[in-house]
Amino acid sequence: MNTTGKIHLFGDHIDTDVILPGKYLNLYTPEDLGPHCMEGIDPSFTARVARGDIMIGGKNFGTGSSREHAPIAIKAVGVSCIVAVSFARIFYRNAINIGLPVFECPELVEAAQNGASISADLKLGTFETNGKHFQAKPFSPYIQRIMDSGGLVNFVRTEFNQ
Repeated sequence: MNTTGKIHLFGDHIDTDVILPGKYLNLYTPEDLGPHCMEGIDPSFTARVARGDIMIGGKNFGTGSSREHAPIAIKAVGVSCIVAVSFARIFYRNAINIGLPVFECPELVEAAQNGASISADLKLGTFETNGKHFQAKPFSPYIQRIMDSGGLVNFVRTEFNQ
């Protein structure tokens, strides 16, 4: 899948409480969660984000509680993928499980400029911004099948209901 958008740059140790504050944990649909995405760190985020945009974070993105609500909210506002130096393991798996691509690419994080235009090939893990190209490790074929299915639940339905 190819995507083009702009960069939304965040720093190190972005935790799930700022991605989606705890007071919204009683909500569960993407439509209800999306409007509160990043509210704990940037209340104007949802007014600026557009479908296809890419979120870029530093080290340990998604740290904190293991709530699945955080990546659901990010996907719900149209973010096409997240690139970071590193991810909290549970956040990483939750993102994969809901079909939100996540890539580790420290070189891109270092070069990223907030608001800059970016294009990506999410199957290959390639990115281009400001005339520079970056390569993240692409997904394994198994994980790519989960992504192509739109997440783990759809993948399991497809694989086991043939």
